[in-house]
Formats: sequence, C-alpha cells, structure tokens
Amino acid sequence: MSTSKTNPSRKPPGLAITPLIGALLRLPHEAVAARMLGALHANGFDITPTELRVFLYPGPDGRRPIDLARQCNMSRQAMNYVISGLEHRGYVKRHAGPSPAATALRLTDKGWQAVRQIRSCVTAIEKEWAAHLGEQRFNELRETLHDLSQWMGKLD
Repeated sequence: MSTSKTNPSRKPPGLAITPLIGALLRLPHEAVAARMLGALHANGFDITPTELRVFLYPGPDGRRPIDLARQCNMSRQAMNYVISGLEHRGYVKRHAGPSPAATALRLTDKGWQAVRQIRSCVTAIEKEWAAHLGEQRFNELRETLHDLSQWMGKLD
C-alpha cells in the first residue's frame, strides 16, 4: 500500500479561493436575517430562525403549507410542525378550503405586527447599505437582484 505525502486538507498551490456569487449572496443574507431576528426579539416577538423563514417574502398570508414547505426547503411534516408552533403562539391561523390541500394560512394581528417589524428592520438596513454604497450603486444592486429574481421565475 502506498502512502501519499500530500495533505488532502491543504489547498493546491496557486489556487485562489475567492467568494463566488453564492457566498456573495449568502453572507449579506445571513447578516440581514440576524438583524431581523434581533429586532423581533428586542420587540417581544418569540420567533426562531426556522420560523423566520416562513415570514420571508412573500410571507405566509394566503399561502398553503405545502408552498411554504417548498420555499423553506423542508418536508410537509416539518412545515406543519413549524406552523403549529406559530399558530399556538398566535402568529397565524389555518383556514380550511374545499379540500385539505386547499388549507391556507392567514396572519393574525400579531403576525402582521411581526411582518411590520421585519420590514422596518430591512428598510433600515437598506438605508445603511445605500449610505455605504451610494444611492446609485445600491439602486443598481437592488434592480439587478430584482431582474435576476424575475428571470428565474421567483417574482412576477
């Protein structure tokens, strides 16, 4: 049996590791999510990181649990568990449709208050980023991300 003298955990010489687009999108998103959670908690909302994902655009109001499960990349069973917690704490209510598959969620007053807090937090972040980047660069970034989201079929 031969042994190699190379260390597989070392990066090959000359290989530059720089962040690609996935990381460049993920890192700001992580910062925004942390700020949203911090703002929610500071204002008395007991929402977990997993539950926060349900509130992200376009949010749960009028949506079916299966659609939220797809958005959050989790099973229907896991999403039903998350929804049950939000329902128990007064953020959402389930509304039956003509079939079990047609069940939709509605935000309660408390749920809408959480949405307002999230949007207020993100609006403040946008202002900070625009001040850092300059209005033109920030608006170009926002428009570019919007165009990409439409092109991918994620926005109407």
